[in-house]
Amino acid sequence: MTDTTLVMLPGTGSDAAFVRAAFGPASAAAGWSSVAVDPTPSDLIAGYRRALDDAAREAEHRGGRLLVGGVSIGAAVAARWLLDRARSGAADGVVDGVIAVMPAWTGDPDSAPAAVLARGSAEMLRRDGLEVTLDRMAASSPDWLVRTLAPSWRSQWPALPDALDEAAAYPSPTTSDLAALDVPVAVVGVDGDPVHPVSVARAWTAAARRGAITTTTLDEVGRDSAVLGRCARDAVAVLSEASA
Repeated sequence: MTDTTLVMLPGTGSDAAFVRAAFGPASAAAGWSSVAVDPTPSDLIAGYRRALDDAAREAEHRGGRLLVGGVSIGAAVAARWLLDRARSGAADGVVDGVIAVMPAWTGDPDSAPAAVLARGSAEMLRRDGLEVTLDRMAASSPDWLVRTLAPSWRSQWPALPDALDEAAAYPSPTTSDLAALDVPVAVVGVDGDPVHPVSVARAWTAAARRGAITTTTLDEVGRDSAVLGRCARDAVAVLSEASA
C-alpha cells in the first residue's frame, strides 16, 4: 500500500488547528497521513516553503508519496512551490497532486477581495490593536469564523499584520502557471464566500491540465469544517478515476 502524506498550509491568519479539523478526518478515511503546518507569521511564505521542502525530503527518504496543498494563500504557495521546483530542475516524483481549497486569486492580487480584506485588517490591527479588531470582527462576522480565527490571531500577534500584508502581496499562479503543473489539481470551491469567490476555484480547475472541482457552501463549512476535507478527497477520487 502506498504511503501517502497530505501536507496542508493554512490560510492567512488561520493555523494548523483549523487545518487538522478540516482535513484530518477525510485524510484518515482515505488512508493518508496528514501534516498540518503552523504558520510563522514573521516569515509566512518562506516558512510554508520550508515546510514543503522538509516534507519532500522526508518522503524521498522513506519512499513515500505526497499530496501538497492549502487553503487560500496556502493553496497558492503550494502550487508555486511545486512550479518553482520543477523549473529549478528538482525531480519531484514524490508529489502526486495539489489540493487547492478556496483559492483566492489568480496571478497578481490587485483588488481581489481576500487581498483587500487582508490589507485592511493589517491596517486596523496596527492602528487599533488586536482586541479592538477582534471585537469588531465579532460584531460583523459569523460566530464560527470568530471562534476559529480569534485563537490563531492571538497566537500570531504581534507579527500578524506583517503576515497579512505579505499574503496580500503574494502573486498566485497564473492560468499559464497552472497549465504547466504536471500533476492533478483537486480544487474545492465554496459557494457564498465573498472573500474566496467560487469563480476563482473554477478558473483554477479550468486552467489545470488535469483538474477537478467539488463545491460546498459557506453555511456547510460553518456547521462542520471537515466538509472541506471530504470535498478535497472527492476531487482527488474523481481525478484518480479519470487517470485509471
